Amino acid sequence: MRIITTVSLASLLVFGLQEARGQGAGSDWPMYAGDYASTGASPLSEITPRNVSKLKQICSYKLPEVSTFESSLVALNGILYFTTSDDTYAVDASGCTLKWRAHHQAQVHGTVRGVAVSGNRVFRGFRDGTMAAYDINTGEEIWTTQIKESDGGTATIAASPTAWNGMVFIGTSGAERACGCIVAGLDAASGRVVWTFPLVPTGDAPGADTWPKGVHVGGGSVWTSLTLDAEAGALYVPAGNPGPDFSGAYRPGANLYTNSIVVLDARTGSLRTFYQLVPHDVHDWDQSSAPAFITTKQGRKRAMAAGKAGFLHAIDIASGKIAWNTPVTTIENIDAPLTPQGTYFCPGTAGGVQWNGPRYWAATNLVYVNSVDWCTTLKLDDKLPEFEPGKQFLGSANAFGEKDPRKRGWVTAVDADTGTVRWRYQSPAPLVAGATITASGLVVTGDLLGNILAFDAATGKVLRRIATGQPVGGGVITYQAGGKQRIAVAAGLLNNILQTKGEPVVFVYGL
Repeated sequence: MRIITTVSLASLLVFGLQEARGQGAGSDWPMYAGDYASTGASPLSEITPRNVSKLKQICSYKLPEVSTFESSLVALNGILYFTTSDDTYAVDASGCTLKWRAHHQAQVHGTVRGVAVSGNRVFRGFRDGTMAAYDINTGEEIWTTQIKESDGGTATIAASPTAWNGMVFIGTSGAERACGCIVAGLDAASGRVVWTFPLVPTGDAPGADTWPKGVHVGGGSVWTSLTLDAEAGALYVPAGNPGPDFSGAYRPGANLYTNSIVVLDARTGSLRTFYQLVPHDVHDWDQSSAPAFITTKQGRKRAMAAGKAGFLHAIDIASGKIAWNTPVTTIENIDAPLTPQGTYFCPGTAGGVQWNGPRYWAATNLVYVNSVDWCTTLKLDDKLPEFEPGKQFLGSANAFGEKDPRKRGWVTAVDADTGTVRWRYQSPAPLVAGATITASGLVVTGDLLGNILAFDAATGKVLRRIATGQPVGGGVITYQAGGKQRIAVAAGLLNNILQTKGEPVVFVYGL
């Protein structure tokens, strides 16, 4: 059920004048992927292909807790903001000293991937479905709101929110328990829920006929962040897989709006359009990351979307069609039916593009994508699953499958107009970290071996490799502090699925 009211005048007065600075990164990195369009591009140019060899560590902040630490980093006015499961941090962006730390005793724990900042407030979600706002200067809690799923159950939040026009937007997750996942728009001043949109329609709602009647259905997890076309007021939502994950016989049909980019009116939450990239998914191929909203060299407006299915999709906004699909990891045996005896397919359930999506730089007209190359053998359960609230609802006999012992990663640079691969870098370890592109022509990211990698954006040549000693799975950003360009990295990924053991730390680098 969608709830629509009006945003309060107070919120517009408090937050409305703050949005212009969020259109692009400027000297800051004000949101999950740098800007509303999720391009990851920065106008900073002090660090260049010629001097990146001189890049050195300026400082570091080791978190005083154990955490998965998949958070992006937000840099604003000389402060870095980031999250763990229960804590929100503000750290000096030049010297890595703690400014404040806010704690929320969540009832459910797990990854939460970052904050949104607008005006004098920092917004974030928690795995127990709570959304919170903190004072940007002190970390004092201003409000909390409990988000409910479309079926009335308590939501789970892993994503980083987006703030715009006096509102805060968040998506919920939990397809492995067949969640009633939603996108919600909240009044930024009060935390009041203004609207919700269910990502699995029921009853007479459009799209409900793509699901069977008489059984429990769910899914459509939002795992990372949202992209916004601020000019059009359009919110681009990446929706994950249906539940149960693997039992296609349980849920015949296309299963809208799972595995889709769903476009909503940001003010009202009404559906504008959608693009389903994997109809009737049976491989756990979430559309796991926010698309990059771009204008190509040839003047085409496109949403560049990539997920765990391992393809980069160019969604042409004018025609409403997919202009091209380009694989960015190994694609193998994807059309073979799942069987109780076991089916091998690539990318596997932990492969493809994970929680940091495509980035774009207009100067090269290239889209840059990190990916995981890892295959899976999955055994389908020989009987249909039975739904039990709060329990995993998968439809397989071996959970998320047996992973191939071989795993690696790729960075792929693709022409935004044609889909042609211009360069590729093969890594001996998966790549799931964020990436930043500087105006000087650098692409900077990190791998799960703990290396920070700086590439020539045009050619893919590795210009610098810095060993951190910690697997890199969070934000990799650039910003200016104290008049100097800095690069900050969220490292120390602790992730059982990706088989990494890290100790969470933020590193800051400069010349």
